[in-house]
Amino acid sequence: MISCPEIWTEFFEKYYSEELNKLAFRIMEGGDKRSIYINFTRDLLVFQEGRLGEELLEHPDVVLTHAEQGLARSTNIYGVSLDGCKPRIFSLPATKKVLIRNLRSIHISKFVAIEGIVRKVTEVRPRVVSAAFKCLECGSLSYVSQDESLLRYPNQCACGGKRFVFMPENSISVDSQRVRIQEYPENLRGGEQPQSIDVILEADIAGTVNPGDRIIVNGIVRARPRGIQQRKLTHLDLFVEGNSIEIVQQEYEEFEITEKDKEKILALARSDDIYERVVGTIAPSIYGYEDVKLAIALQLFGGVPKKLPDGTEIRGDIHILLVGDPGVAKSQLLKYVHRIAPRSIYTTGKGTTTAGLTAAAVRDEIDGRWTLEAGALVLADKGIALVDEIDKMRKEDRSALHEALEQQTISVAKAGINAILKARCALLAAANPKYGRFDRYSPIAEQIELSPTLLSRFDLIFVMTDEPNVERDRKLAEHILSIHQLGEIIEKSSSITEDLRQKVEKIEPAIDPDLFRKYIAYAKNINPVLSEEAKKKIGEYYISLRSKAKENSPVPITARQLESLVRLAEASARIRLSEIITAEDVERVTRIMEKSLAQIAVDPETGELDIDFAFAGTSKRQRDRIWTIKKIIEELEETNQHGAPEEEIIKRAESEGIEESKAREILSKLKINGEIFSPKLGFYKIVRKR
Repeated sequence: MISCPEIWTEFFEKYYSEELNKLAFRIMEGGDKRSIYINFTRDLLVFQEGRLGEELLEHPDVVLTHAEQGLARSTNIYGVSLDGCKPRIFSLPATKKVLIRNLRSIHISKFVAIEGIVRKVTEVRPRVVSAAFKCLECGSLSYVSQDESLLRYPNQCACGGKRFVFMPENSISVDSQRVRIQEYPENLRGGEQPQSIDVILEADIAGTVNPGDRIIVNGIVRARPRGIQQRKLTHLDLFVEGNSIEIVQQEYEEFEITEKDKEKILALARSDDIYERVVGTIAPSIYGYEDVKLAIALQLFGGVPKKLPDGTEIRGDIHILLVGDPGVAKSQLLKYVHRIAPRSIYTTGKGTTTAGLTAAAVRDEIDGRWTLEAGALVLADKGIALVDEIDKMRKEDRSALHEALEQQTISVAKAGINAILKARCALLAAANPKYGRFDRYSPIAEQIELSPTLLSRFDLIFVMTDEPNVERDRKLAEHILSIHQLGEIIEKSSSITEDLRQKVEKIEPAIDPDLFRKYIAYAKNINPVLSEEAKKKIGEYYISLRSKAKENSPVPITARQLESLVRLAEASARIRLSEIITAEDVERVTRIMEKSLAQIAVDPETGELDIDFAFAGTSKRQRDRIWTIKKIIEELEETNQHGAPEEEIIKRAESEGIEESKAREILSKLKINGEIFSPKLGFYKIVRKR
């Protein structure tokens, strides 16, 4: 073995002289960061022909002890002692990274790198390294090294006494934290369950990670027997003693894009039919819905998040809601996006709780402390969250989505823990109308029971209806039957006819899924900006719609839709890998926006765009009618001790231009909502709040 303190001193002074001086200066200034970070790939594999690095991987306990001793002997311009400082190794080569599920007995006491999502973190608390005990007989202090979870007392004092009291103020302690990391969900196959492992972080790296963070842990694999005290089992639990933490800052960097991949990506971006090919890659086995597929493609590429000088953050993620009849392939679309998206978390409304969506406070099984465990929205950070049957969620569980959709954070105040977790994800949700089929003459808010504040946070809402159409039904039947026929033939025979081969091509993704993921990852690094022409076009579109809202007209569009247009236009430019948003991008996304608004925000009575009809369920015309009828009741209820007579209300309403059927419908709704009451059959009074 070549490792010794002298070799490490030579290494530090040769490669890290500047870092040594910075470390000494921090100590001199009273800083608590007493670590020096060593790049394994760049420096350790070069020094001594890489033998020192190889020894570190095989015998980390001995080598790291030598490294600490060598660091303490290193010289610096400040003359400060570096005794007790920690060398931390990072940037291990990809060949030395081990998947959590692949950790075996051969890795015990070896130095490895593992990667995953932080699921749970404990509080940072001092851990006693060397415990001081005072003898109750003679008063002398004894020190006992501690390496287990239970405090170990000395057997006997020099004076023969056996009674001791623990002295925490004289003991040597180090900050300690235990975190649990879990495998990336996108790396799992089929029905695999994500595996997790505990990591012990100590000293200045404790408290540096939060639930939902994607990290690389470099450290030593340890094993401990299961059971407590003397009842130990032969099966061992593995954990990692963390030496350093690398927080994965550059998102999507786990996708290795080779030069060959880059050439293919750039060639795709230059093709004239790139948008058609991207749409053809989204669930090609599902017939039709080109607008919905284009919207989902824009969602995958996403807009550009922005942080303003005053600290305000504007999200770049695009949220989409699919509402429609049963059997129109909403769930299949979500499942396909789950398979193809670079990062995604899938959940269903019925099997999801608030804690499962946001974060759960759980009691730690080892020391009994409360810890946070990240939920679906936190785990989907920098990715996409897919929530099927969002209408089946309990109302109190859905309320957790409000903050996540707009502020993209999750605030937690549970079990004495106050924390704000990041949830920077796009949301693709699906819902079924509560009466089975979608009624185009009723507002969407009434049919899926989502609150107006939640509905308004979706950038696009699409209605997917199942309406009989002879020509479309013929094509759909042919498409579905071909899929089943091809599935049987491909499974049984390797040779298929040319006619069937052409049918196979129709249901094959236009872009290879692996390349498409890399394409999205590459596009995420593009930050397009509005050209003057595009800026003018979006402004004119917004103002032209708003200008239609005269004094007594409904509001057709709000500033939220304006921001949605910008996000969608940025995503459209990203698909072309363009740094500039053009007028064509704006035209493309305004078309999608108009189709979405035409489905949900057109008042069926007037044919006008009314954004309140979409989100609140009450159009401007209906609000005016409600106000008129309430005014009529107020005027008439004083004329009769039982209140306003129903027939008189109807007669007065008709004179104000309100049809009898509409007037009776409004009376019924007002009564259900508790705004009026009936003291006697056929009479109404206003409910006055005290």
